[in-house]
Amino acid sequence: MKTLSSILAMSFLFLSSLIGKESPFVCDRFALTPAERTRHFGELGPALRDRKIALRELPDGYEFKFPTDAKTFAMLTEWIEQERRCCPFFDIDLRIESEGLGVWMRLTGRPGTKEFIRADAGPWLQK
Repeated sequence: MKTLSSILAMSFLFLSSLIGKESPFVCDRFALTPAERTRHFGELGPALRDRKIALRELPDGYEFKFPTDAKTFAMLTEWIEQERRCCPFFDIDLRIESEGLGVWMRLTGRPGTKEFIRADAGPWLQK
């Protein structure tokens, strides 16, 4: 019982030390299963880059415009759900314009996020 109490106390101290700490600027590809990684990086990412119709540079990141069709929207939501797990430092917003004018996905975050995107996501930034 004393050993269990010690283990629980050490676990609590370790978890407490993580609270409030920011994640590093690295993509944790192991946050996704092998099948999710293949889909995210090999299928969804390239397909969404091909569907991108505009790019805006922002002070703290980038914004990408896509068509409003159902397939693209479904791909965006799947990609975002996976991306938030492997890159938890991103602030990700999805905005749908009225009258079917487009869907905007915004990737921003704390200082350094834009530089990370520029270094790691080059193909996304090509027009």
